Amino acid sequence: MTIEAEVRPSRTAPPRAPQPRRPRGEGAGSGRATALWASLPADLAPVFRPHTDALTRVILTEIQRQVPEYARPLEGPFGQVIVRGVREAIGQCLDNLGNPAVSQENWIGVFRHLGRIEYSEGRPLDQIQTAYRVGGLAAWRFIAKLGQSLGLPADLLCVGAEAVLAYVDEISALSVQGYRAAQARAAGTRARQRRQLLGLVLSEPAPAPQAVQGLAGAAGWRVPEEVVAMALEPRRDQHRLTPPALPADVLADLESPQPCLLAAAPPEGLAALLRGWRVAVGPRVPLAQAAMSLRWARRTMDLSVRGILAPEPVLHADDHLTTLWMLADEFLISQLRDTCLAPLHGLTDKQRSRLGQTLLAWLQSSGSAPEMADRLGVHPQTVRYRMRRIEELFGDRLGDPDHRLRLEIALRAAELLT
Repeated sequence: MTIEAEVRPSRTAPPRAPQPRRPRGEGAGSGRATALWASLPADLAPVFRPHTDALTRVILTEIQRQVPEYARPLEGPFGQVIVRGVREAIGQCLDNLGNPAVSQENWIGVFRHLGRIEYSEGRPLDQIQTAYRVGGLAAWRFIAKLGQSLGLPADLLCVGAEAVLAYVDEISALSVQGYRAAQARAAGTRARQRRQLLGLVLSEPAPAPQAVQGLAGAAGWRVPEEVVAMALEPRRDQHRLTPPALPADVLADLESPQPCLLAAAPPEGLAALLRGWRVAVGPRVPLAQAAMSLRWARRTMDLSVRGILAPEPVLHADDHLTTLWMLADEFLISQLRDTCLAPLHGLTDKQRSRLGQTLLAWLQSSGSAPEMADRLGVHPQTVRYRMRRIEELFGDRLGDPDHRLRLEIALRAAELLT
């Protein structure tokens, strides 16, 4: 609808409001405007009330002129809410004249609701605060011009100006409350949706793609074709961890006993981003195998915690695939170790260690005594002596390629698990 002001704004300048130390609207003093309006004569209400519609048009016109976000037709729910807000503000102030006991329930609810609407429509908080300030100044000019034409004393108009400015602060505070409350609810809802999505993606058997897409849309997560899961473990020297500021493409569960992340790729600067945490990055897999990536990420972390893998801030499962494979089933690898290395069982721990190291060096080299001696840091003659002893213990099995493979796996596993 088109708005035409019946009363043009006068050039009477209101006193400049002091600049608040905090953002406009936060922590504004509650009740000051009510007290100021109540200090004015009640018989002013019937004088100003006939001009309510004209004042409404003046305020709306000025807001639309100065605040681009509101420069659109005041139609539909948007227009209804804005017009209602302006009318409610004017009506509240008129009802408050000479009446400190006026009910505040309606206008408090209206301006909190306006703050919620601002958030839901995606506008920044400062837009509605600017609109209130512009509307307040327009209202003051209108009141000043009308008051002067009626011959109202200057001291009365000064109190009116102060009341307008105080009222702007109070309704700004209410809208800030509504905005922040809506923001907090949305953040809580989005966080829950993202945790639910993470749980769904990591579930086994793999969920239907349609289910993932549906929840991902609500959670604001772009579904990748491949993902990596990351297992987290607080560092032992950390007693209080600040939640990290993670990119939007990272799904996170930091509240469970086994915290984890999921993303298309590890975020850049992972160690700095997750300061205070140790991270194990699983292998990259198709989305449907996300649980598998997390399983190996957690296995990597477990081996690091046990000291089998180095306690680095960030570990990548891809760098330790051989170790992960060998220790995938520790019962079976222990059985293989005990069976293949049975000939060494009758020796002392020291003898068993030396012969095991020598046998592994032999399996990993060309078998020449000088090369093995260099690897072991001993004299070649010592190597020859040890190899004769190994041949006595293992016999013809050393000539079997399959048995040599089993021996090497058993010896490597023994090194890791010792």
